[in-house]
Amino acid sequence: MFTSLFKAFTNLFKKPQTLDYPVTPIPKDKEYRGLIEYGEESCIYCLKCEKACPPGAILFVKTDNPSQNEKNKKGQEYNYNPYLCIYCGECVRACPKPQEALWQSNKKPDIAVKSDDVNTKWFELEKRHKEQ
Repeated sequence: MFTSLFKAFTNLFKKPQTLDYPVTPIPKDKEYRGLIEYGEESCIYCLKCEKACPPGAILFVKTDNPSQNEKNKKGQEYNYNPYLCIYCGECVRACPKPQEALWQSNKKPDIAVKSDDVNTKWFELEKRHKEQ
């Protein structure tokens, strides 16, 4: 009991072991896996990233009005749900053009705001995807 009291007393005058977070930002690891970034002009629409994504956070849905500039897309549109993504990087590994068409940035996702709009849009996309 005396040693515990002695340690508690000496800890009062020691410098804390934790970081002063708001003042000193926490450095990110160089292998940090953040948001998935997409380069539309380099994408060949092979759909490998969609098939490799474990939670199904990437969907290619046929557009209703494909323009003439979208012939290489085969009338498809890329959709990504950052709130469903688990940041595993499997989609980037499956991509035949990594760092051009699909890559992981070191950006963090925005804080999710409670709204039904996020889910209802994604559910509509999933429904359209299943109908294809």
